[in-house]
Amino acid sequence: MDCSSEETLIRMKLDGIASVSNLDFDIPNRMLTVFHSGTIDHIEKSVIELNLGGKKISTEQTDQTEFTENANQKKLLWSVLAINFVFFLIEMTTGIISKSMGLVADSLDMLADSFVYGMSLFAVGGTLLKKKQIAKLAGYFQITLAIIGFVEILRRFFGNEKLPDFSTMIVISMFALIANGACLYILQKSKSKEEAHMKASMIFTSNDVIINLGVIIAGVLVNYLSSNIPDLMIGAIVFVLVIQGAFRILKLSK
Repeated sequence: MDCSSEETLIRMKLDGIASVSNLDFDIPNRMLTVFHSGTIDHIEKSVIELNLGGKKISTEQTDQTEFTENANQKKLLWSVLAINFVFFLIEMTTGIISKSMGLVADSLDMLADSFVYGMSLFAVGGTLLKKKQIAKLAGYFQITLAIIGFVEILRRFFGNEKLPDFSTMIVISMFALIANGACLYILQKSKSKEEAHMKASMIFTSNDVIINLGVIIAGVLVNYLSSNIPDLMIGAIVFVLVIQGAFRILKLSK
C-alpha cells in the first residue's frame, strides 16, 4: 500500500478524537494540518502510533471554524473504485486462464485499491466501530487471498507447470495501464486544496502503473527465457505489497 492508504489510516485513527474538527492533507509534501480544540498531545500520540514516521512540525491558533467538502469528490472516488474493481475481475479471470501469477497478484492489488477507496466511501458518516469492522474485514480478506497466492506460487515453482501465456500477460497489463491512466485523468479533475485526498489517490494509482509495467516486463522475460520464474517473482513481490497493506489496515481494528 502507499500514500492513499496512509491517509485513510490516519483519518480513521483520528476519527474517534472529539477535539479534531478537520484534517487537511498535503500529500506531495507529506504534511497534515489538523484543526482541533484543546491540546495536541492525544492527536500527536495517535499519529505516532501508526509508525508512519509522523512528527509535529508546529502548532498555532486559528480563527477558522468552518470547513467545506467537495460533493464531487465522492463521484470521482466511485469512478476510480469501479475501474479498479472491474480490472480486478478481468485480471483475476485472465490470470487463472493464462496461468499467470503476475496477473493474479496484480488483480489482488487492484482489489486492495478498491478496498481503500471503499473504506473511505462506505464508512463516511459511520461510527468508529463501523470503520474498524470494515478495516478488519478488508485486512483479513486480503491476507487470506495473498497467502493462497503464495501457496500457489510455491506449488508452481516446485511443480511442472506449463509456461504462462506471455502474450495475455502483456496485453492485459497494457489495458490495465490504460485503466490506471483513466483513473489519473479522472482524479486530476479535482485540484483544489479541499480535495487533497484526490492528490493522494493520484499517487496511489501512479504506483499501480509501476506494477503493471513489472508484469509486462515479466511477460517479456517469460517468452525470452522460456521460464515461469519471472512471472512467479513479480507475483510474489505484489503479494508481499498486498500483505503489508493489509497489516496496516488491521492496525485500525484494534
